[in-house]
Amino acid sequence: MSKTRPAYTRPQSEALARRLAEPRRFIQAVAGPRQVGKTTLVQQVTGASGLATRFASADEPTLRGAGWIAQQWEAARRAARDAGRRGAVLVLDEIQKIPGWSETVKRLWDEDTRARRPLKVVLLGSAPLPIARGLTESLAGRFEVLHLPHWPFSEMRSAFGWSLDEYLFFGGYPGAAPLIREPRRWARYVIDALIETTISRDVLLLSRVDKPALLRRLFELGCRYSGQVLSYTKMLGQLQDAGNTTTLAHYLDLLAGAGLIVGLSKFAGQAVRQRGSSPKLQALNTALVTAPSGLAFDEARADHAFWGRLVESAVGAHLANAAAAGVCQLFYWRERNQEVDFVVRAGRRSTAIEVKSGRARETQPGLDAFAAAFKPHRTLLVGGDGITIEEFLSRPVEHWTKP
Repeated sequence: MSKTRPAYTRPQSEALARRLAEPRRFIQAVAGPRQVGKTTLVQQVTGASGLATRFASADEPTLRGAGWIAQQWEAARRAARDAGRRGAVLVLDEIQKIPGWSETVKRLWDEDTRARRPLKVVLLGSAPLPIARGLTESLAGRFEVLHLPHWPFSEMRSAFGWSLDEYLFFGGYPGAAPLIREPRRWARYVIDALIETTISRDVLLLSRVDKPALLRRLFELGCRYSGQVLSYTKMLGQLQDAGNTTTLAHYLDLLAGAGLIVGLSKFAGQAVRQRGSSPKLQALNTALVTAPSGLAFDEARADHAFWGRLVESAVGAHLANAAAAGVCQLFYWRERNQEVDFVVRAGRRSTAIEVKSGRARETQPGLDAFAAAFKPHRTLLVGGDGITIEEFLSRPVEHWTKP
């Protein structure tokens, strides 16, 4: 297994550095799942910028409120005044934990705009849905979002020297990387510090969930069936709950917003049909599949059916994380006994992707049928005698969808 390497700088740090070097224009919102390096990235960028920086986190046991934001803001204003024309940076971490945060930020930002104070502001949050609601409801026209997804294979390889098989099993959580030599400890860390913390603190505490036990079981089901199409009716049967499909769809949206699992819609060329289709469950990080499975690395590698599902989940996660960042839209397609694993739509271009993982399939590949019906700009076979899994995961999704 690999050894931990020194601190790694994510590619998105260049974008944030450019924005902070510009004259004060927008609030910078950095959003993404837990443990993907948001705080580290911002600290790296602000440290290298030479700007006076005040960093404060609302992710502490003491109760935070609008007054706390105002206190941190005033301290940053003093730092900006002392720094002269270069100004200063205020970083507020886990901002979504503060009730009414967006209205307070709007008031203070607008005060600084009128007074022409050179104070730049960066907001960090690990619950994208509450962050997005606050930005769009109160801060329209005042912000830019930098989305940090789960770490792709290329970054885990660069930072930790991982092989493809290590990435497929251990996924893209950099904080858990030093623990892979102790598999049981690694699995407990993923389950306790990542999964449970995300569900309890970023979903249940920040959104209305009338059936928290159902949401937890839905998450477990999504990880167990990652890469498979499952109707809402079958889900309710598996979950043994008297809920309804609307509730399940809502809970899937909450889990997707927290960076855990997503339900992909069927590609049909019509938005109404897409929304009403049975979802294809997709984990956004393969660690969410392997850690709760109880399988060790060697056991998983020897289980061809499980490993095949893991390969498909890794490809799906690579595409779904790009979709979460706004790079593209992601669907699947199925008609009778034919299926296309993924359909990527970027602008007016669509790309159909079939993954050949070696596992037994319930449906037949449907690239030819899909091409005849929808005329995609490109069809790709990933795995087998097509593009290798390693090459596909090594490149950004834009590489495979561009003209």
